[in-house]
Amino acid sequence: MDPWRPIGDGEWVGTDPSDRFPIYTRGNAGEVYPEVYRPLSFSIAQQAGEQAMRNAILSSGVIRPEELADVPLSTGIGSGVFSGYAYLNLSIQRHGAARVPGGSAADADESFLGAGDPPPHVPLPTERNWRGSLAALRYVVRLTRVTELPQLAIDQQRVADYLASLPDPCGSSDEELRDSTTGELIDVFMDLFETHLKVSFGAGVLMTLLTQLCERQLGDPTIAVRLMSGLGDVDSAAPSTALWSLGRAVAASEPLTAQFDAGVAGLWDRLRDDPDASAFCAEFGRFVTEFGSRGPNEWDTAFDTWETDPALALVIVDRMRLTDPSHDPTAQRERLAAERDELEADVLQRLRMPVRWILTRVLRSGRLHMQSRERTKTTVVKAIHGARLRAQELDRRIVARSGGERGDLWFLLDAELDDYVAEPDAFRSTIATRRAMHAELARRIPPFYFEGAIPPLDEWELRDASRDQVEAGDVLTGLAGCAGVARGRARVVTDPGDPRGLEPGDVLVAPLTDPSWTPLFVPAEAVVVDVGAVMSHAMIVSRELGIPCAVSVTDATRRIPDGALIEVDGGAGTVTIIEL
Repeated sequence: MDPWRPIGDGEWVGTDPSDRFPIYTRGNAGEVYPEVYRPLSFSIAQQAGEQAMRNAILSSGVIRPEELADVPLSTGIGSGVFSGYAYLNLSIQRHGAARVPGGSAADADESFLGAGDPPPHVPLPTERNWRGSLAALRYVVRLTRVTELPQLAIDQQRVADYLASLPDPCGSSDEELRDSTTGELIDVFMDLFETHLKVSFGAGVLMTLLTQLCERQLGDPTIAVRLMSGLGDVDSAAPSTALWSLGRAVAASEPLTAQFDAGVAGLWDRLRDDPDASAFCAEFGRFVTEFGSRGPNEWDTAFDTWETDPALALVIVDRMRLTDPSHDPTAQRERLAAERDELEADVLQRLRMPVRWILTRVLRSGRLHMQSRERTKTTVVKAIHGARLRAQELDRRIVARSGGERGDLWFLLDAELDDYVAEPDAFRSTIATRRAMHAELARRIPPFYFEGAIPPLDEWELRDASRDQVEAGDVLTGLAGCAGVARGRARVVTDPGDPRGLEPGDVLVAPLTDPSWTPLFVPAEAVVVDVGAVMSHAMIVSRELGIPCAVSVTDATRRIPDGALIEVDGGAGTVTIIEL
């Protein structure tokens, strides 16, 4: 398959849109791959990811095999890459949601989009399919019976075996590093990603069912979100507790405080040379061992993580050390769990059989799937990180002897790597051209959704374009993320690796959030996110940490001035501008 597609005045890696399922969205996909795909990353992820997506879609039986037959993997049925950005196929999600008895296409929008104005759903003539609907009914019933997910332990062992099979980065030849840069990773990624998708689809269906039950039986759909709060054992929230402990250690130590006060630049080297910081460095080392695979854009080997660039984690510790002890994530989680248990007891008391029995089963399985969804992410990320360490070492070696630029490796396709390793100078012009195209794509905001064909590049909005800003008294409305009301100065952060403006008492305003943003929720009084829905990372983590949160507040990062005094009502999903 030729991955190159024309775009603007050049070309970039991508897939073909589907004629049958033509509507695509950045919703959900933007949390996993927020940045422009590089060619090597595309080589690793796209076809394997599309195959995993199709396998997961077909596993429920809601979508029939004949509907996807003979469609090449270069067509984005489950997902796709268009003009360099990852998209989810919204049409097929709507198609499947409409087949669920009592469901509708709007259920897919609520799960993946939140607020917004997507293209209208046009039902296909075959959308009402008795086989699909019967399979959907069986699928939902089967989901409510789930009490354990043994595949998670199987996948964790597979990742452990895969990582153990990889060569030592420092003692390996270039050829061995090249093989471990992609090689088996593609097959491992496909299988692990399929598990993640199956668990995610199950979590989404159960959350929709719980919301419908709360709305129809209790008259309040927001009860569903509160019943899923403070679950504990959520992998994406776990680093926050560890970073909080590191932050408390700094706050309690004058020598450590002095080192952090001197700035994050060069901090790790200073700490390792400071005898007074030995205990902190040991604790930080344990943190990296457990969580070093996490970081901004962690699904892409092109990007650094907390292990490959410790400053990304230390800058978060720097924010944590200044935070009031009342923000302790463990205490917040315990509070939420107590409130959740009290609410659950009240809800069950108000319901009669058999609705009470049904809700109990949905809650049990829904909580399991929500926790497991985050665990499957961790499993995938650990496998990717193993390949990242080898790819970065290979890139370092080639750059050192060719005089290139760090990251050159990712501007090549997998099929080009052998020749590049043998003769890197021959690719100097190719890499320069691709870097320029990548920079142009990164300057622009991809459309949040499109139908049929993605709009031309010159119609995309520039990231630095201004938007009409709010005025005092304005109320911006999104979706309820986590209940609670908090007031503070808006701190607009667009890069989780550079949150140094975030001070105690501030409200974090972010474009979208992947797990690397999670620890920044802890020092914030509240969180406001441009995009997000019930299955978005911001929603899940805010519920786990007890941070008032509003998601799908469209263009919040560009409309709310940095430093404005705002009030966030997480239960209502609103942001009120108090003063500019």
